[in-house]
Amino acid sequence: MSTPPPLAGGVQGPDALRPLLAVTLDALHHGATARGGPLPADGPTAVTDRVRAAAEPVLPEHGTGPEAALRTLVHALAEGAADPADPLCAAHLHCPPLALAAAADLAASALNPSMDSWDQAPAASTLETLVTRALATEVHPEADALVTTGGTESNQLALLLAREAATRGPLRLLVGENAHHSLARGAWLLGLPDPVTVPAPAGTLDPAALDEALNELGGPHTTFLVTATAGTTDAGLIDPLDDIADVCAAHRARLHIDAAYGGGLLFSDVRKHLLKGIERAHTATLDLHKLGWQPAAAGLLAVRDPNDLAALTHRADYLNADDDTEAGLPDLLGRSLRTTRRPDILKIAVTLKALGRTGLGALVDQVCDRARHFAALIEDHPRFELYDTPAISTVLFRPTDTDDTHLAHVRRRLLTEGTAVLGRADLNGRRWLKATLLNPHTRPGDLTTLLEHVEETSRQATARAARTTPHLAEGTTPR
Repeated sequence: MSTPPPLAGGVQGPDALRPLLAVTLDALHHGATARGGPLPADGPTAVTDRVRAAAEPVLPEHGTGPEAALRTLVHALAEGAADPADPLCAAHLHCPPLALAAAADLAASALNPSMDSWDQAPAASTLETLVTRALATEVHPEADALVTTGGTESNQLALLLAREAATRGPLRLLVGENAHHSLARGAWLLGLPDPVTVPAPAGTLDPAALDEALNELGGPHTTFLVTATAGTTDAGLIDPLDDIADVCAAHRARLHIDAAYGGGLLFSDVRKHLLKGIERAHTATLDLHKLGWQPAAAGLLAVRDPNDLAALTHRADYLNADDDTEAGLPDLLGRSLRTTRRPDILKIAVTLKALGRTGLGALVDQVCDRARHFAALIEDHPRFELYDTPAISTVLFRPTDTDDTHLAHVRRRLLTEGTAVLGRADLNGRRWLKATLLNPHTRPGDLTTLLEHVEETSRQATARAARTTPHLAEGTTPR
């Protein structure tokens, strides 16, 4: 009988990992070098062909061995990655993780604690308790927090807790036009009525319109949950949280704040005032795989009243038998709707300890300052139009004298050529290019280069359109 492959844990685990890590790191390096930019060139078909060549046969009769498998597939993944560590990869809330957080994640994978019972995760469960409570107090001094996979799970949990805490009848959800799609989806999953959508005329929820909606829906036999946003997906805008909390208090409505993006501002002494009012929320979503520079997943749901978490209590004798709990073994099953879950808290804890509030706050301020700089470049450029001064680190812009179809074409050409990764947003009846700056290593020169790429690609697209449309007047843009 052949010897089984070595394991990652135990005393011998590090010795088994060390040569494999060397192969992995080399493959990451060579794959990124082969890619040569923020995104693989030549579009989806070329990427698929390269990955297929590396992966097939997916389940061979006889394996290639660990080194060859790692070298081939890690190289293919790195060569075909959209790399958020590249300054020109700026489309989404997709941060480049810190090296120390990724290293901590390796340790979590090697040890593989499962966070559903104490006897699977003795130290990790204690660490999670310490870190979640420390982070929760950034929102409210009495709060607790759960670890989640991100904003979608956090928002769905917030709806569940609100439904279970409802004392005045069925729960009715009110969201702004700018709210994240996961809230409506969460209502659907929980069997709640469709959310009431409140106008957000300037991109942020209007407190007067919220007050009017609550008055119209009012009644003693309905519990209301209002959701506000601190960092919208499209433009990074922050709702007037304190004013919304006032309206909620007047109507005895529960308040949830989706701060998946903006929650990182709590670390910044310069910008945390932008979240004034978040301490009044019953629940708040935070994602540290955005403005926290963690490998995904690193989500949290802060809960102002820890008693609300009793709704998640669940018993399974093989995980949290009553007599074990009475004997002092911590009960972890009520800390998530998931059963098996990895110790995502380790990378967060390492980052907090290594950088501290000052270090994290400096990273937050750096990317926000870069966004302001980029916005100024756009505003001063005669061939670009700026949507607005960025509230956090998202910048919306577009070439002047162009239409939405042309803009979409420019973005896709940048993607398929592997030149730059920009997002898109439709606001105020117009389409915008979106740059979400989360890379603290981005420099002013990178932003100038990004604008130059957009300008040149737009010019080339206009020239191609003019050649294929002879009647188009010279120097005009197709509309």
